[in-house]
Amino acid sequence: MEQQVQKGIEVLKQGGIVAFPTDTVYGLGCDASNLEAVKRIYRIKQRPGHLALPLLLADISQMAAVADWVPETAWRLAERFLPGGLTLVLTKAASVAEDLTAGQATVAVRVPSHPVAIALIRGLGGPVVGTSANISGRSSALTAEEVSEQLGGEVDLIIDGGKCSGEVESTVVDVTSGIPEILRQGVIPQSEIEAIWEKYAKEVCGDAYCFGL
Repeated sequence: MEQQVQKGIEVLKQGGIVAFPTDTVYGLGCDASNLEAVKRIYRIKQRPGHLALPLLLADISQMAAVADWVPETAWRLAERFLPGGLTLVLTKAASVAEDLTAGQATVAVRVPSHPVAIALIRGLGGPVVGTSANISGRSSALTAEEVSEQLGGEVDLIIDGGKCSGEVESTVVDVTSGIPEILRQGVIPQSEIEAIWEKYAKEVCGDAYCFGL
């Protein structure tokens, strides 16, 4: 596995596309700063151009590099649920290409809890595009074989890390306003997101309702 990961890092650095296991399904990734590789992922997945691509980070501290502003709410949610099944939507930094965000002013980020994914991000030294390794509209791949069946020779390297868990997808929370808004209910229940928010709101003004809860 170590050899596969090292090869994956080299492929990413050279602008290639790598499929790899994550804590949920197999992901398809590239160097997020390489626009040609980003465009290639859209083509490989047959992904509509108006759909942005999320970023995988190795550590929550990297949020500051890809976001124009990281509100305190985002930090608290990240500290509680990442690495894991939480995706945060932030206002993107100017350095994040619009090709990656489909022209939107926001960027979605997550820190996966799978060692292979983390090793690839750390080895590259920057964010990795992290989308599911399947053709858009088809079932997510849980094994390296399933990735090969769908994407075949389009991917430069498939890291075989065994079967992924296939767990429920991440909960997506928009924190661009500082107030969390759940865009997609996933593995983290709404009640747990609200508990973090209410605790913070009460610390600030003594009453969660002053923030509109």
